[in-house]
Amino acid sequence: MKERIEGFVTAVHRDRYEVYVNGENFYARLKTGVYYSDEREEEFPTVGDNVVLAYNSTGDSLIIKTKERKSKFSRKDPDIGKGEQIIAANFDYVFIMMSLNFDFNLKRLERYITASWQSGAQPVIVLTKTDIAEDVEKKVELVSQIALGADIYTVSTITGEGMEPLKKYLEPDKTIVFLGSSGVGKSTFTNYLLGREVMETAGIREEDSKGHHTTTHRQLFVLDNGTKIIDTPGMRELGMWIVEDGMDYSFSDIISLAVQCRFSDCTHTGEPDCAVRSALQNGTLTDARWKNYLKLQRESDFQAEKESRNKSRESKKTNKKMVRNSSKVNSKMEEW
Repeated sequence: MKERIEGFVTAVHRDRYEVYVNGENFYARLKTGVYYSDEREEEFPTVGDNVVLAYNSTGDSLIIKTKERKSKFSRKDPDIGKGEQIIAANFDYVFIMMSLNFDFNLKRLERYITASWQSGAQPVIVLTKTDIAEDVEKKVELVSQIALGADIYTVSTITGEGMEPLKKYLEPDKTIVFLGSSGVGKSTFTNYLLGREVMETAGIREEDSKGHHTTTHRQLFVLDNGTKIIDTPGMRELGMWIVEDGMDYSFSDIISLAVQCRFSDCTHTGEPDCAVRSALQNGTLTDARWKNYLKLQRESDFQAEKESRNKSRESKKTNKKMVRNSSKVNSKMEEW
């Protein structure tokens, strides 16, 4: 029997995984009988997952178990029909990074915040490129209106401005995942914290301030003090997966208003004494935030309903298979 060891996934390359064990990275593959059988019970590993392996000293080891996760960041897989895509697992903080230049986008930020609260970790807003941005204070104020419960920092990895306060998150045995669109400076940020160039970086396009994709896959690094950081590729889109809990945190202001309505089943479309409509009318709730809340809620509800149907179909398939197997056993017993 091969030796059983434990480690955590630092990178995923198609069907091959890099796993960190006792200070050393080596390659592993999934054990077919465990992960590709009809009765599969193990989750496919992602970056940050703790796994159990059957160690092989002469070739790729085999991953035989994905241990229980304490957190995960999910989105709707961009490939049609694939369902949930898990970006990273087992982290304590989500650094949501957004550039303060022309790529500044509050609606996109609300998506990231909602999905981050859903992950089970603490979101932290890191607004980058203060060295080339305009109207920084105004933009920070706009972010503070939607980033409820999350700390906000403005930084520049070029000048080092604002980086010192973030060191409080760099604790041993803590893991941070960096999320954001291309060009916000995630790879530059990673290099800054590591103190060396390990991630390729590129500038933004001058004509539209859009970023280039320099990170092509998710990668976990371990700092000298034991902190783990996960760098991720820029996401062209962040389709909502099921984010019921995330909505409660991210839009807690709207949830609080809704419970003040006269009717518990208020649709906020014309009922009397509707606190949501009153807030929209007096400006304490902006129309843009309300519309984005409704949009994200619809996306989440759609995915929840779709997932429920899929699980129902899978359950029926399993029951039919159990009935067939039972019938075969009974037939054999009758023959005996």
